[in-house]
Amino acid sequence: MKPKEVRQPEAIGPETVRKVAGEIPGYAYGTPEAAKSPVSLSELELLKKTVNFTDEDQQYLRMAGEVLSAQTEEVVKRWRGVIAANPHLAQYSLGPDGKPDAHYSANSGLRFRQWILDTCFRRYDQDWLNYQQEIALRHTSQKKNKTDHVESAAHVPLRYVIAFTAIINDAIKPFLGGKGHSPAEIEKMHRAWCKSVQLQMALWSEPYADANVAPNEW
Repeated sequence: MKPKEVRQPEAIGPETVRKVAGEIPGYAYGTPEAAKSPVSLSELELLKKTVNFTDEDQQYLRMAGEVLSAQTEEVVKRWRGVIAANPHLAQYSLGPDGKPDAHYSANSGLRFRQWILDTCFRRYDQDWLNYQQEIALRHTSQKKNKTDHVESAAHVPLRYVIAFTAIINDAIKPFLGGKGHSPAEIEKMHRAWCKSVQLQMALWSEPYADANVAPNEW
């Protein structure tokens, strides 16, 4: 019996830029509109060491990205389904009338889908670091609602941002099996994904820890 071929993850080369749409409203990655992160690249390296995020993890994230690229809409629907089923979470994206804003939902949904690809394919450099700060600020009273010019809750509490990590990580795993990879490969892709999300959550907590930026928004 011929042994099953083991696929090797793609080596890290030039940055692979993938987009879920030609135009993504409010997507400011790599532009002057994105916030400047107060976290240095050397501090980022220490955070990567803390979660044990390695070059191999980056390679398996690229593999995961190839699997997830055609599934981003379904993944976000799964995450949003959990949010919608929990009123204490859903309230942070509702309008003053207590109903979802279709414009807000569509735009933020595209950015949420793009975040999946950025997690998998982007180099974790200064532009990436800056955009983590931008994402974080858009959950605080500093920037929430301003990107899409909507009226909604003033901020998303940090406790829910962190706690939702469990859903983001658990719900992604079934999608990683979408291209017939082995259980071992799926496990490595999932482990790399979880490390990256943990890393990003640490970065997103930065403005919440600054009393001049997001006081009492835990």
